[in-house]
Order: sequence, then C-alpha cells, then structure tokens
Amino acid sequence: MATKSKTISTIGNLNRETLLRLYRNMVLSRFMDDKMLIMLKQGKSFFHIGAAGHEAIQTAAAYALQPGYDYAYPYYRDLAFALQFGTTLKEVFLNFLAKDSDPSSGGRQMPNHYGHFKQRIVSQSSPTGTQYLQAVGTALGAVKEGKDEVVYVSSGEGTTSQGDFHEALNWASRDKLPVIFVIQNNKYAISVHISQQMSGQSVFKFTGGYDGLNRYRVDGTDFIKSYDVVRQAVEDARAGKGPALIEADTVRLLPHSSSDSQIKYRGKEDLEKDKEQDPIRKLEILLTEAGMFDSGELESLRKIYKTEVDQAAEEAEKAADPSPESLYVNLYAGADLTSDIEYEKTIPAGEKVVLVDAINHALKEEMSRNEKMYIFGQDVADGKGGVFTATTGISTRFGNERCFNAPLAESSIVGVAIGMAVRGLHPVIEIQFGDYIWTAMMQIRNELSVMRWRSAGHWAAPVVVRVPVGGYIHGGLCHSQNIEAFFAHIPGLKIAYPSNAADAKGLLKSAIRGADPVLFLEHKGLYRQSYASAPEPDAEYLLPFGKANTVRSGEDLTIVTWGALVQKALETARLLEKEGVSVEVIDIRTIQPLDTETIIHSVKKTGKVLVAHEDTRYQGFGAEIAAHIGEFAFEFLDAPVRRLAGSDTPVPFSPVLEELALPQTNDIYTAAGELARY
Repeated sequence: MATKSKTISTIGNLNRETLLRLYRNMVLSRFMDDKMLIMLKQGKSFFHIGAAGHEAIQTAAAYALQPGYDYAYPYYRDLAFALQFGTTLKEVFLNFLAKDSDPSSGGRQMPNHYGHFKQRIVSQSSPTGTQYLQAVGTALGAVKEGKDEVVYVSSGEGTTSQGDFHEALNWASRDKLPVIFVIQNNKYAISVHISQQMSGQSVFKFTGGYDGLNRYRVDGTDFIKSYDVVRQAVEDARAGKGPALIEADTVRLLPHSSSDSQIKYRGKEDLEKDKEQDPIRKLEILLTEAGMFDSGELESLRKIYKTEVDQAAEEAEKAADPSPESLYVNLYAGADLTSDIEYEKTIPAGEKVVLVDAINHALKEEMSRNEKMYIFGQDVADGKGGVFTATTGISTRFGNERCFNAPLAESSIVGVAIGMAVRGLHPVIEIQFGDYIWTAMMQIRNELSVMRWRSAGHWAAPVVVRVPVGGYIHGGLCHSQNIEAFFAHIPGLKIAYPSNAADAKGLLKSAIRGADPVLFLEHKGLYRQSYASAPEPDAEYLLPFGKANTVRSGEDLTIVTWGALVQKALETARLLEKEGVSVEVIDIRTIQPLDTETIIHSVKKTGKVLVAHEDTRYQGFGAEIAAHIGEFAFEFLDAPVRRLAGSDTPVPFSPVLEELALPQTNDIYTAAGELARY
C-alpha cells in the first residue's frame, strides 16, 4: 500500500489535484468543439476551427505561463490554451456567436479568434504569421521596461513558411528576447501535407541556424512531456536566456475548419492512426494506470464537464447582439483619449527651418517629453541618422535603447512596433522609402489599422509610421512612388502629407501624441527646398488632423492639392493673377481625415475646381475629392471638376521622361487657365 500511495502522489511533479484541473481543461476544450459544431448545424453560427488533437500542448503551455502577467498571441486553433489562460467557457461561446459582450471582439471577428485584455491575450486576426513579429515587439517592450514577462506565440507548421516567421526568429534571437514560439505540427496546412510544405519536414531542423534560439521537439499529444519542455523554455526565457522554439507534434482530429472536408485528401488509415494519438485518451490512460483515477471516475467527470459546456452555451445564446449603432465605434480613438491636446495655441515664429530639420526637431522634442517613445527603422541611429538625416543626433542624445537600427525588413519594423504599442509604448518608426513599404502591407492593413476596431476598443496600436515619398529627385521608378491613394482605402489609419516645415512639425507632434495609427508621408523632394521652409513652431505647436489650409484666397477658381504640388499651384496662381484670374489654393494637409468642409466651401465660392496631385491620375486620391465635390456641390459648379496628375506610368529615371511623367507648373497653369476660360 505504501508503494501504491507513493506512485500515485505525483506525475511529472504535478499532483492529483493539479492534473485533474488540467485534464478538465482539455476535456472542456474537446466538448466545446463538439458543441460548436452542433450549434453550427443549427444555424446559430457560421464558422468553426477546432482544437481537437492539440489540447495537450496548448494546456501545458498556458499552465507554464502566468495569465494576466505574461502576454499571449495564440492562433485560431488555440482553444485549450485560451481556456487554460483564463478565458471562460461563456466568453468563448460569446465569441463563437458574435455577441456584443464577446471580450475578444464584440462580434467583429470570426469565431475562434481569441483576445482578452485582462488576461493579456492580444487580439488575434486571421492572417497566418503576422502574430510572430507582434509577439517579438511585446517581448522587446518587456525588456526595455525591465520586466521579466514572457510572450507566447503559436501557429501550425504551415505558417512557418511565411516570411514573418523567419523575420521574428531573426529579431528575437538577435536580441535574446523572451518569446516562446510554439509550432503545433499536425502535418497538414489545410490540405497540404508537410512533405509539400517544408524542407526536411521539421521546423526544429530548419531553424538550427538561429544563434541564441533554444530549440525543442516534443510529442505534443503527451501532456507531461509537453509541460516539461514548455516549463523549461519559459524559465529560461524569464531568466534572460533567450527565445525558444518548440515544435510540438500533434494530430488534427477535425478538418481544418467547418468549411473543410479532410476525407477529400486524407485516407481512412491516416485518420485512424491519428485517433490513436488522441491526447485526452493518452492522459486518461496515464492517470488510470498511475492509480489516480479509475475509468468510472473519469466518465463521471466527463458528464459534469459536458453539462458545464452546455450551460455556458445556453447562457451565451441569451446575450445581446451588437447594435447597429456600434459599427463605427472604435474605428478611431474616441475624443476622450486626446482631450488634453491643445491645437494651434501658438503661432510659428522661430527662425526659418527646412522641412527635414523640422521633422528632426519634432522627434527630439517628443522624445524629451515622453520616455515611452521609441524610434527605430533602418539606418536611423547615428552616425547615419537616417538616409535623409531626419533622425540625426537622436540616438546620441537619447541612447541606443530608445533610438535603434532595425533589421532591413519592413514587415519586421511595423510588426514589432505593433507589439510594442499594444503594451502601452509609443513607437515612431521609419520606413526608408515609400517604394519599399509593400512587404509591410499585411501588417498595416490587417493588423495595425484594425487593432482597436476588431478588439472592440480593448487593444490599440497607435504607431506612427514615417515614410519618405514622392518624385522630382531623379529617383526612378523605385525611389519616386506616391502611396497615399493605396493607404487612403484602409479604415482606421490616419494619413498626413505636409507641404512645408511648420505643418510637418505640427502634424508630426499631433500624430505622436494622438491615439491612432498614423502614416506620416514626408515628400523627400521638399526636405531641403527653401520654398518649403517656414518659421519654426515651438515645442507645443500642434496641428489637428482633418483641417485643410487655404494658403491663398481667390474668387474665380479653386485648386485643391497637397505635397509638392502646393508650391506649383501657388506659382500658377501668381501667373494667372497677371491675367486677371483670382485663384484660391487649398492645401489639404491630411488625406485621412479629409477636410471636405473647407473644400466644399471654396467650391461654392468659386464655382470651378482643379484637383492637382503628383500620383497617377487613374485611381489617384484626387478622384475621391472630385467625386465628393460632384456629389455634394454639383449645383454650385460652373464647369466640370478637372483633375491634373502624374502620368499613368511608373516614374522613369531619365530627366527628360521624368519631367513628362510628373506634373510641372506649366501643366497646372495650362489646366487651370483652360478651366478659368470654360
């Protein structure tokens, strides 16, 4: 009897009570999968992704961490993890049923996309791989704030083919960050078998070149082995010994999702073999063979757990759906979050400054004001100080901990910034050229811009992304792009595009102190132009977004423009004044929000409008302005709205061809003159 008592006291340093709680979590997850599939057939929801077969590694990982202290970036199959980390049964069903009180998203995200602010489960989205870099950013923030938090991030093996995965491993291992990468390898990325997915068919194998990365491979269907590995990885990460990658071999006991049928691509023998590795059944065998429970006790417990799941589902069904009025709520930060900002309380009256120096001064002033502000990007540290010198002197003054060089990887820069921002830091990042921002488009469109909205306001990522753009510098087709029209189509993202030094400083400071993600476009052709210089505003000069500037008043014709074409429009106005034509010039200053009120007011006064911009004419942002005028001021027009823009081609390197491709003063003068004579 003494021997038997000793045998059943613990398994893997876990006692009977603890193992019961962990077993309960795994079974609850399985019953929830079953229940959600039933509800799906009943038409109560429309999508489901199951965790069946993954419960052991997920429960082990969550148990090894500290919910509410450590951060988690689970993926859509991580139901058992979410439960063990503190999400309640009812909260999962609220998410599944898209209810207003769903803590993940308030009904805005698909089922099984977990988020929980209190438990520090960061809002999750559908793209595969974006979460890796955000986890790295959150871990980087922990290190910079001197905290011993650990960050969990997970995915299936298919997602490791994404570039963001490798970029995340590179940054995390380079800086020895406390990130635990858990790759749940069930051998199928939807229908694509691992043999068609990766070299060597093992994440453990192909990640061997990352110095400083602690790597493990474990049977993810064995709870005890999984817990031992994760516990060690977490202890090491918390102690500053660097990140860990855990490849957990699992089985997928359900199709990829409720819209998938795996019998189309998996044989019966393969499916039956997976069932033999059912992690719940394996743990039950372990518990009964150890004498901790008998089969009858476990069966009784399973009935209790099933009742819990059924009751939670019934409670969730009674919850209210989102109200129609909530659609636009949290698309941008509420006014209460920026109520302390005073705009235009001073007048720019300092010595004249060029635009790039105004940017530099604004960054230094805000770094002095806010110790949670960080600047990073490629080449931003001294001695380079940015390829255009916009960040010169910042790392020397504030240290390399706060202004530092990032790897040459735009997705990394944006993704890491998101991860820092969700924990309350204020990253201001630089993408070296607008022409190379496209590798970060997934992070910007599907993560940065929608973080607040998709999480129903629980999470936010107020990152400022500085980007030099524009032509007139003989930069050819890959150093001359204008990108505002692409990004104007992204809800949740604010966009500034200043034309002079004073506006640049005032708008950048507002962007940094604001609570929304901002794409801050800086025309590199204006950086040192004397006509774009201005008396420098003081440290408290802030300009509001969505307020255009009427830089010249007129009566006969309105030119609406921004960026480099503001000066060309003013030159046009002076030329036409000699011909007796009075031209009003409006610099919109921000693309999103757009000050339509000022534009419409001017059009009502002059009756004629030319929209001029540097970007291509077709699908350029000017088309949106023209459409708005046509819809809301048509009866005040004395002529059709006219557009003048760049050619519908890339920008060529040849000076002769570049001059043809980009709008010149004479082009604006000709178009405005024809319009005036209409």
